Amino acid sequence: MATNAIDQTRRMLSLVTYLRERPGAHVQDVARAFGISEDELISDLDVLPMCGTSFRGGDLLDIDTDGDRIWWHNPDDVAEPLRLAADEATALLVAARAVATLPGLRESDRQALLRATAKLETAAGEVGAASSRLSVTFESEGGVFAEVDRAISERRRLWLRYYSPARDELTEREVDPIRLFAVGHTYMEAWCRSSEDRRTFRLDRVAEIRLLDAPAAPPELELRDLSAGLVQPSAQDPEVVVEVGPGGRWVAEYYPHDTAQELPDGGLRITLRTPDPASLRRLALRLGGEGRIVSPPDLARSAQDAARAALAAYDDPVRADSSREK
Repeated sequence: MATNAIDQTRRMLSLVTYLRERPGAHVQDVARAFGISEDELISDLDVLPMCGTSFRGGDLLDIDTDGDRIWWHNPDDVAEPLRLAADEATALLVAARAVATLPGLRESDRQALLRATAKLETAAGEVGAASSRLSVTFESEGGVFAEVDRAISERRRLWLRYYSPARDELTEREVDPIRLFAVGHTYMEAWCRSSEDRRTFRLDRVAEIRLLDAPAAPPELELRDLSAGLVQPSAQDPEVVVEVGPGGRWVAEYYPHDTAQELPDGGLRITLRTPDPASLRRLALRLGGEGRIVSPPDLARSAQDAARAALAAYDDPVRADSSREK
């Protein structure tokens, strides 16, 4: 069963207490106790070492696993009373007030957050009063996140206007959300009613979102293993060869690839696979003089045509505007 972000946070907080009382617990037993898969548990364990008792990162949870058992090496550090510096208390209060204003937050969670904030304000004294003069306004992605989180919690369908960079267009669709996850950016995995297939949507590309009354009913699907990243090319995907100069070497860091051969000028010849080669045209335009698509030939020609069209638009902006109007 899909869980929302708030439920996952609750589980991870409970997991800290559970592991403290059971040193060397078996992965299988812990996953069964929390009603999740072993892969989901390992994913939680990958996040916990990034958490701790200090915003400065000096007291992070030292938790690891060998795949069979889970070990927590510094549980006593977490047991010490939390002491916040003035800047830490201010940051925590501002963040708590901001989260409490998110649309779609369940009222019970909002009230619990407000009660905790009030206690922290009292304990912080003058710092708490000073923090009230600061505020945070979430960008549109925050509102989208809240709507998706609410839709998952209430098992309701969503309507989206979504920007597809591969096609450079906005599309409208109805989706049944499955889960939220973060891999560099925040994404929603959902069953798309238009394509009748599973799709992944990046939240910062959602132009408009609306919660529908229709119930969400995605088919029973096995959740994808994202431990190797969001993009996991298949050996059957078309092969693309890209050559980049020294300023384009970052492509090898951001795109999964088969090979990256050094070139005499300090660049790379990168071979990669993708189910949608046309999406790499935008990469070629972004690289400019620092890169080009070598093969397949039709994709290379397509990228060259797109570059010429872009340059022509700069040379004759009036003609470009009239062509867009048509």
